[in-house]
Amino acid sequence: MNPYPVSPGEDRLEPGLYIVATPIGNLGDLSPRAASILARADAIAVEDSRVTAKLLNHIGTKRRMIPYHDHSADHVRTDLVARLATESIALVSDAGTPLISDPGYKLVRAARAAGHAIVTIPGPCAAIAALTLAGLPTDRFLFAGFLPVKEKAKADTILELGAVRATLVLYESGPRLHATLTALHTHLGDRDAAVTREISKAYEEAVTGTLSVLAERYAESGPRGEIVIVVAPPGEAPPPEPDAVDALLRDAVTRLPMAKAAAEVAKATGLDKRDLYARALAMRNE
Repeated sequence: MNPYPVSPGEDRLEPGLYIVATPIGNLGDLSPRAASILARADAIAVEDSRVTAKLLNHIGTKRRMIPYHDHSADHVRTDLVARLATESIALVSDAGTPLISDPGYKLVRAARAAGHAIVTIPGPCAAIAALTLAGLPTDRFLFAGFLPVKEKAKADTILELGAVRATLVLYESGPRLHATLTALHTHLGDRDAAVTREISKAYEEAVTGTLSVLAERYAESGPRGEIVIVVAPPGEAPPPEPDAVDALLRDAVTRLPMAKAAAEVAKATGLDKRDLYARALAMRNE
């Protein structure tokens, strides 16, 4: 029995673009709604037809597939947008949610500009799944995709990300895992982190520890499978030294009334404005 039946009367989709999330490993994670959309779409825009063919075979259907990926020429996107006026087209990636670390946003933007209907069918996403496994703060996080390969560009990107007060989520491949963990440790310090791989598959793994510990663990050889690195946000900055605060106050009061000077330093240091005002008064009387 087909676990993803198409209900009677549901054989025709309205024209438009349907963004369909697909499993990242376990085919059982495909939602009935996603399966129904794929089975009824006039065509499917795919990253790799061989991968999507296996998924379609799993749900017992065949559909016309149109390659659409990083290397597609602009006219492919133009043709897809033109088809949306009369056809329903599903957009999928090889695994997970389209547009997350792939170029699908250009198609969505063009379809919206042309006035076509756009529908999202949510589902699996490796970045979100990794966050649930890592045991790190999830109230604020930044997904940064793959870091640059070249050492200088990678270091610059990590330094930029290091100032963000949020958990970082990165994609990486096995052969580059050790180098990336080492670079993260070098430029971010020894933060807590997690390396997750093979999410939803038989050998799902989430290894936690500090960046230095994880870099040492994967020094010999990188693991197989798709990898997500999750890095904890920076710790609270230490309070500024009293001498540094006094120097900021002395400079501020030469330019501003005392109350405004205290407010300026409070904003810069995170210290209490009333305490800084009292300190400025004390310094003036010394």
